Amino acid sequence: MHAESPRKSRLRFLTDRRLALMLALGFSSGLPFLLVFSTQSAWLREAGVSKEHIGLMSWVALAYSFKFLWAPLLDRYDAPLFGRWLGRRRGWMALTQTAIALCLAALAFGDPAHNLLYTIFFAFCLGFSAATQDIVIDGWRIAVAPPEDQGEMSAASQVGYKFAILCAGAGALYLAQFVSWRAAYLVMACLMIVGLAASIFAPEPPAHVVARPGHENVLAAFADPLRDFFRRNGRFALLFLALLAIYRLPDFVSGVMANPLYIDLGFSKAEIANVTKLFGFWVGLGGIFAGGYAVTRFGLMPSLLIGGIAASASHLSLAALAATGADIHMLTLAVCVENFAGGFAGTALIAFMSSLTSPLYAAAQYALLSSLYALPGKLLGGFSGFAVAAFGYPAFFVATSCIGLPVAAICLAVWRAQARREAAASQPEAA
Repeated sequence: MHAESPRKSRLRFLTDRRLALMLALGFSSGLPFLLVFSTQSAWLREAGVSKEHIGLMSWVALAYSFKFLWAPLLDRYDAPLFGRWLGRRRGWMALTQTAIALCLAALAFGDPAHNLLYTIFFAFCLGFSAATQDIVIDGWRIAVAPPEDQGEMSAASQVGYKFAILCAGAGALYLAQFVSWRAAYLVMACLMIVGLAASIFAPEPPAHVVARPGHENVLAAFADPLRDFFRRNGRFALLFLALLAIYRLPDFVSGVMANPLYIDLGFSKAEIANVTKLFGFWVGLGGIFAGGYAVTRFGLMPSLLIGGIAASASHLSLAALAATGADIHMLTLAVCVENFAGGFAGTALIAFMSSLTSPLYAAAQYALLSSLYALPGKLLGGFSGFAVAAFGYPAFFVATSCIGLPVAAICLAVWRAQARREAAASQPEAA
């Protein structure tokens, strides 16, 4: 198969309606995340809620890590009311987006200083609804676009997500500062109309990629996606899972210690915000676009290999910053290198995970794979502070960059495995 020309790729990016819809759905996916996490933590602390209670409140975001537990049901059954009108994928998207908007509005009228239980309840509902929305959006993306288009689709999703994070982070804080927290959350609730409109106008996936309800045995909704994954991938299934578990491990482990490094070096909060949140935001977008282009132009596996090596090697810039000291130019360079490489690698990884799923079980399988790639890094990230205390920042970041060596080795093994599969699949046609 010949690689697509750059000009043709750019034209399709501008004219393909699915990419515009994916941009809006990515925005809808990213908007609730900070509002149930760090932005809400700022509101709680300002209201006088104790740090202990704020820490416990972070558990409402655990729905994102355990969404694979109910994802199979979204593949198998239609959404109440909305499913009859919009179909299975779009129905669940519209239902969860409506629920998110209502939860945000309910939180806006809460008073965490005097009725924390009210805030906890609707924050939990918001986290559950937002995680469920992510399941269905990922399922829709995989079902409506072939594997060769997943690089561009994932790039569009990440761009929308990044802009939503900007709105829910800096935007909500500005509104809270100059108007009120109630106004901030009400505006965020209104912004969910972006995703709801996209769900209404999005095409419903074809009937042949929609699983039929298994009334005879609900357990089949959970067993069938796993059975299908291992049947399609055969002896390579465990190799693919190993790559997912380790691919973003360096980023998760090192990311916990990045901000403490900046503070310990003596950078002000304003300097950190300007470089990491504003300047770094646009550089990260560049990495996302570059990753989507590379997947489309050069293929999935070369892009995945380059992204894995680049994301791990980028931590050497943090090691150099730690050794250099409080140099604003070095901070800018380190943030640029890490954000660009992380955006590139993230886009390639999303495309790879999408290629491993079946459109029939897209929601369940993608939810399981995305939980797998995040969980090891989150668990090991809890020990990162001990490693820094024992060895120092420079040695710590050099060590995280070295994780790129097994990442590259497994990438090459997966590349060879994919080539064998494609060769085996083409033999009957050649015969």
